[in-house]
Amino acid sequence: MGELDGVWKVERVSGALPPLHGCVKRIHGTRGTTEFPHVPGLPFEVRGRELHYPLSMFVDKLEPQNGSYLGRSTLLGRELGQFKMRRLDDVAQLKEQLLKHIDEAHAMEQNVLRMLDGMISTTDDPEILDALEHHKMQTQGHADRMVERLEAHDASPSTVKQIGGVIGALAKLPLDLVRGEKAGRNARDGYATEHLEIASYELLRRIAQKAGDEETATAAQEIIEDERAMAKLIEQNWDKFAELSLQEEGITV
Repeated sequence: MGELDGVWKVERVSGALPPLHGCVKRIHGTRGTTEFPHVPGLPFEVRGRELHYPLSMFVDKLEPQNGSYLGRSTLLGRELGQFKMRRLDDVAQLKEQLLKHIDEAHAMEQNVLRMLDGMISTTDDPEILDALEHHKMQTQGHADRMVERLEAHDASPSTVKQIGGVIGALAKLPLDLVRGEKAGRNARDGYATEHLEIASYELLRRIAQKAGDEETATAAQEIIEDERAMAKLIEQNWDKFAELSLQEEGITV
């Protein structure tokens, strides 16, 4: 095992570096990655106590410091800022994973809120509109609960704007709410979104249980029930959505 092998939590110390919220470095032998929530890892090469990023324009230079490391981020040899690296043990790594999944769930709910706003603005059927408004209230409650769970671990929602994972999957949904056939498209995209949310919370629930966080596990299970209820409501109204879609296109069957 090399001197730097392992998973390291990274915290900003000074200079022109961003806050580094949720940043970790994973190192194995001569390779490693710098990772942030919701974004792909940035690879680097380990050369002694230096981490060389592609083209070696960016180099992190490390100095041992009380069992951790003081890092100096440089660009073409000029120091940009300093950071601290401390190794995470298995328990700490599990907590980091838990926080990452809670944070992603919160970001997911923020995206769903925007999605619901679009659906509400293009829905004319009173019964469907009422269901969407009710689910929007639920979704805001889900987002608030994820914030509460982050705060319980002395963390806060990430400000990273890039998308990935479940958030990326949501972004890839067509969400064609401008042209005709709005009812059918809303139902289709809403149904897909509910199942993405269910899958995300099923994973979060299990990770929370492994981390001994029963409150987060309970919150995830309760949110899953809300999402299942909304998915079932859509299932029960496919005939209506089909009829409305045809009507919007001027087709009477």
